[in-house]
Amino acid sequence: MADRKTVKAALTAQRIETPSWAYGNSGTRFKTFLQEGIPRDPFEKLDDAAQVHAFTGIAPSVALHIPWDRVDDYAALGAHAESLGLALGAINPNTFQEDEYKLGSICNPDPAVRRKAQAHLLECVDIMDVTGSDALSLWFADGLNYPGQDSIAERQERLSEALRAAYDRLGEDQRMLLEYKFFEPAFYATDVPDWGTSYAHCLDLGERAQVLVDTGHHAPGTNIEFIVAFLLGRGRLGGFHFNSRFYADDDLIAGAADPFQLFRIMHEIVRAGALEESANVAFMLDQCHNLEPKIPALIRSVLNVQEATAKALLVDGDALAGAQREGDVLGANAVLMDAYNTDVRPLLAEVREDMGVDPDPIAAYHRSGYAEKIIAGRKDGTPAGWGA
Repeated sequence: MADRKTVKAALTAQRIETPSWAYGNSGTRFKTFLQEGIPRDPFEKLDDAAQVHAFTGIAPSVALHIPWDRVDDYAALGAHAESLGLALGAINPNTFQEDEYKLGSICNPDPAVRRKAQAHLLECVDIMDVTGSDALSLWFADGLNYPGQDSIAERQERLSEALRAAYDRLGEDQRMLLEYKFFEPAFYATDVPDWGTSYAHCLDLGERAQVLVDTGHHAPGTNIEFIVAFLLGRGRLGGFHFNSRFYADDDLIAGAADPFQLFRIMHEIVRAGALEESANVAFMLDQCHNLEPKIPALIRSVLNVQEATAKALLVDGDALAGAQREGDVLGANAVLMDAYNTDVRPLLAEVREDMGVDPDPIAAYHRSGYAEKIIAGRKDGTPAGWGA
């Protein structure tokens, strides 16, 4: 187990990126639920993101979704972020909300549709050049609903072609993160359905193509920490989209459904030394808060990942390795459980005080009056929402 000073240093250095889309209105397939005080443009999304960083101390970057966050001047958006103590993070193309993409985007059987989707990917790399982002984060809703609807093999070839074009456009300091999802919205065959498919395409592309693990994008019972350990061992874990799901979708607060799973994932990260900046693993949230207030929900998400990380840092690595070598099944498990069952809240409160952050971020946010301020000040204009 690392000493207290080392644990505190690791927690202080941790960084978790929040998603711009989590600050806008969102909902189910049946209705978008409107809230008061929602940002009206990407600049106001950054204002809200700055609150999450201010009250946690470890969320200094914001991922953008294009075209939802399209602006005329990305340099100005970057300057606004910098003025708030933030940076612009991963760029996420959207190839799933236009009518032409009904049968897919880069895997579509129509070459004209594929060219449109490909052009959008390249546009997003152009945006990366301006914002200084180092990550093109890709998720495709492409897939099939019925057997025979299209050629599975040909769609994989189209996918490879599009990924290659985007990969070759990246700069030397930029990388591609390829996400996967085993179903939805396609219910028969999804074009990037699992980590193996993503991994295979990344191997074909080169070292700067890596797998993005969304913790909600798995079938029930999937051992996500196994996937994490495998990808870490081969240098292909690019990052995470942290969230939770109970049944199938993935928009709940990180750690809400299974905090023990989140701890197990972070244990593999700590074991591999992947908390270090040099490991280049991106820790990002990907959530839409449909019922709960946006900013407190994101603060809670950051705190949950931070708590899981703290517990993972407390695992006695020497004792665990010893028990494993000796085949002590219960002893090894007990080492993990001892760390998981530790109340790390006093430690995290101490870390926050050392950082100049309130030890109770949620309570501090509610005391700040920011929620009342934005409700009063954003009554005019159109609130941002899912798809806008």
